[in-house]
Parts: sequence; C-alpha cells; structure tokens
Amino acid sequence: MSGFPTLLYKEVLRFWKVAFQTVAAPVLTALLYLMIFGQVMDRHVRVYDTVSYTAFLVPGLVMMSVLQNAFANSSSSLIQSKITGNLVFVLLPPISYAEFFAAYVLAAMARGAVVGLGVLLVTVPLVELTVREPLWVLLFALMGSAILGALGLVAAILAEKIDQVAAFQNFLIMPLTFLSGVFYSVHSLPPFWQGVSRFNPVFYMIDGFRYGFFGVSDVDPLASLGVASACLAVVSALTLALLKSGYRLRN
Repeated sequence: MSGFPTLLYKEVLRFWKVAFQTVAAPVLTALLYLMIFGQVMDRHVRVYDTVSYTAFLVPGLVMMSVLQNAFANSSSSLIQSKITGNLVFVLLPPISYAEFFAAYVLAAMARGAVVGLGVLLVTVPLVELTVREPLWVLLFALMGSAILGALGLVAAILAEKIDQVAAFQNFLIMPLTFLSGVFYSVHSLPPFWQGVSRFNPVFYMIDGFRYGFFGVSDVDPLASLGVASACLAVVSALTLALLKSGYRLRN
C-alpha cells in the first residue's frame, strides 16, 4: 500500500477499533435527546404544517451527530499524535500535505457517516420519516462532515494540549451546533436572534440537510449550499496552508 491509503486505513481503523466509544456512545446520546425532547414537545410544538416536532427533530440530531463526530475524529487523532510523539512516523514517509489532509478528512467523514447512519437507524422505529430529496441529504452530510473534519485539523494544529482542543470544541463547535436550529426553527425566534442565527454557518448545513427530508426549510437550500461550499473552500484552504507550512507539526 502507498502512503495515502495506508494513512486513511490507519485513521479509519483507529475509531473503528473503539466503536463502542466513538460510534455507540454518540448514537445513544442522540437517542436520549429524541426521547426526552420528543416526549415533552411533540404534542405542543409543530414546526411545519405537515411535520411533527419529533420528525423535525430527527434530521437535526443526525446532522449534529455527523458534524460533532467528524470534528472529534480528526482533532483527537492529530493532537494525540502530537502529544505522544508518534506524529513523526506520519511526517517522515513521502506523504504530501494534500494526502495528509485527505486521509484525515476522509476518515472524519467516515466516522460522521457511520454515527449519522446509526442515529437514523435507531430513530426510524420511533418516528414516521420520509426522504423527499435524498441527493440533498447526501450532499449536505458529506460537505458538513468535510468542513468539520478540516476544522478539527486546524484546532489540533493550533493546540499544544488536549485541553485546548477540548476548549475549541466546548466553546465553539458545541454552541454553533446547538444554536443552529437542531431543536427549533429559527422562525420561532425573535427577529434579532433570527438575524444572529443567519451568521452561523452550521445553521445552513442543518437546514439544507433537513430540506432533503421534508422538501421545506427555513432558507433557500441553494443559499445553504452556497454558504456550505464557501465554508468548505475557506476551511480547506486554511488547513492546507497550515499543513504545507508545517506550523507546530515539524518542531
């Protein structure tokens, strides 16, 4: 095997070997969210005319799980390699920075996809759900996981300790995902907070993903696609620039 597939295989195997922690635990967390919020809110809240609150909640939980786990996979892998010192065994072989980037991001996308599919499978028996635009579902899931996978690399490159990556996740990723319309429609917010929500790029990823299920969304799905594409281009360019420079990786 050449460098790129070997590194990709190593990264996928890394999370799959501890699937009980990296896959089963996030699926259980999403299921608990659904059971608690669905039981409490389903009879009192209806977001769209033809969609129950529980059905509305499922795509948001799926996408939130995809995004959070994609970030966790790439960030935890790289920061652990930096701290333990085994990153040198990845940097020494003739692997280009683009291959390094692709392997870590694709592995993050794989974990996000596995967790998202697991959440979807365990929630299907609990709620009536249809997929009207499957291509939109697939497109936003892939783009969202790629963005957060690349952002995880940025966080791990900039960080020097695991605590710093945890702070990045707790104070940036978690608020962006929880305040992105997972549990509510932005149209239910006051006008000021509706405007604030539109500056959150994760909102567009989740709204576009939800559009694939119901055929309706809070914003035009093409606008969501444009925002997601721009975010992917910017984050990927930043990550590649950091990898090419070797910043906090080669010293």
